[in-house]
Amino acid sequence: MIASGGIDAAFARARAERRAALIGYVVAGDPDLATTLAVLEALTRAGVDLIELGIPYGDPLADGPTIAAAGQRALHAGIKFADSIALVAKARARGCAPILFFTYVNPVDRYGAERFARDARDAGAVGAIVPDVPLEELDAFAPPLRAAGLAIPQLIAPTTPPDRAARIAAASTGFVYLVSRLGVTGARREPDVAWITGAIARLRPATELPLAVGFGISTPAHVAAIGAVADGVVVGSALVDSYAGFHGDEAARRAGAYAASLRAALPRQD
Repeated sequence: MIASGGIDAAFARARAERRAALIGYVVAGDPDLATTLAVLEALTRAGVDLIELGIPYGDPLADGPTIAAAGQRALHAGIKFADSIALVAKARARGCAPILFFTYVNPVDRYGAERFARDARDAGAVGAIVPDVPLEELDAFAPPLRAAGLAIPQLIAPTTPPDRAARIAAASTGFVYLVSRLGVTGARREPDVAWITGAIARLRPATELPLAVGFGISTPAHVAAIGAVADGVVVGSALVDSYAGFHGDEAARRAGAYAASLRAALPRQD
């Protein structure tokens, strides 16, 4: 297993291997905590470099049908905010790849931002993506997370004007998350690789952070195309779909096999 390091180490390892980093997204507690832990271990064995762990939430603004349904399954199973944090501690103790949370402002506020930052750090999480915090409110929201040493990657949408995109990139830590298309997450439409290539080229001068691309990436061919130009490739809905309806070892086997097919598709970068 890939056991050590955080976000910087994960991207550095990928660069040393002349490839993009593979970032997987799963929902904590879908369909139960034991299965999620087994999936996290399988993804690590398959060579996933970083893992985004979605905290189940009833109003997930950026999530498409697949991830929203996974969140509902977890909520119906009784998964609480604190359960997601405890899961990270177990996963890191077992040598899983670095984990950052994917969550929203309301659940963090309810839990308490300072408590969240402290507990996430103590569990071994390396960051948090909170997509509904606008740039103008980041300085009010982020201090507890920054003080705890957690990275806060920011999302840049296709409609973001270039000057604003540069400011968002400058405010990011860990990496910059480039959203490949308008709308919510999902694996049904083909990513526009030509647009993604241009967007990455435009963002390069604005930041020294790695640029990762997500939303709508679901096949080895997608990973190969985007991995040729980006520093990281994020796969979420299709990964969740790969083991939906299964539990335990079978869910882990399916998730691991799917992740391994993506990892093998990453091209060698010049």
